[in-house]
Amino acid sequence: MATRRKLSNPLALAVMVLLGERPMHPYEIARVLRQRGKEHSIKINYGSLYTVVQNLEKHGFVEVAGVQRQGNRPERTLYGLTDAGRTETHDWLADLVAVPAKEYPAFEVALSLIAALHPDEAMELLTERAAAQEVQAAALRGVLAKLGAELPRLFLVETEYQAHMLEAEAAWIRALLDELTSGGLPGLDEWRSWHDTGQTPDDWERFEEQFRDADAGPASVPGTGPAPGTGPRPATPTAPDPEDRPA
Repeated sequence: MATRRKLSNPLALAVMVLLGERPMHPYEIARVLRQRGKEHSIKINYGSLYTVVQNLEKHGFVEVAGVQRQGNRPERTLYGLTDAGRTETHDWLADLVAVPAKEYPAFEVALSLIAALHPDEAMELLTERAAAQEVQAAALRGVLAKLGAELPRLFLVETEYQAHMLEAEAAWIRALLDELTSGGLPGLDEWRSWHDTGQTPDDWERFEEQFRDADAGPASVPGTGPAPGTGPRPATPTAPDPEDRPA
């Protein structure tokens, strides 16, 4: 079961993992993150790195481990991981690995509202997206082929995951496009009619009424029907969101 953490910025976790290797100053932390390409997996604002380190120190997860001076350069404060930081690093990472968190990807948002687009336009846009994803996946496969000869696979699994996710989504979109092109997608005729005529299909009206009666919710304006993508749908069990859990 996920626990609400004192810090939720993934950059803080990345910093603690690096400091678990050896003490570093913030500039070196930024350099190593770039060197290892972590910006492809973690949303990193390097300008806020010092603030992240300060917050980690405030919560007792890191501490000053010394001062480094090289030549005429200004002194740099080295930070190291505390015992509390090691525990937090382990527990936080374990939560991320084991507990599926409910996320809200932008594409999922778009799919939930896609009926607001004309089906012909939606098909064009989905085709464009799938093609872009296939290009991105191919590029990642190229990176994997190159780096696979130089690095242990352990350090490439995140890139493998990214490539697989792109390929899986592109394949799903292609399958959906096949249904749209063939006319086999249930509800396609009603979807097209709604845009072509401006009239809400009777099936959509009945669907809305059934759920409105079941939920005893407020009545909608007669004749308007549900807005595409906003109608009720069966509840789907999901893993608890760690951000909604009390500390």
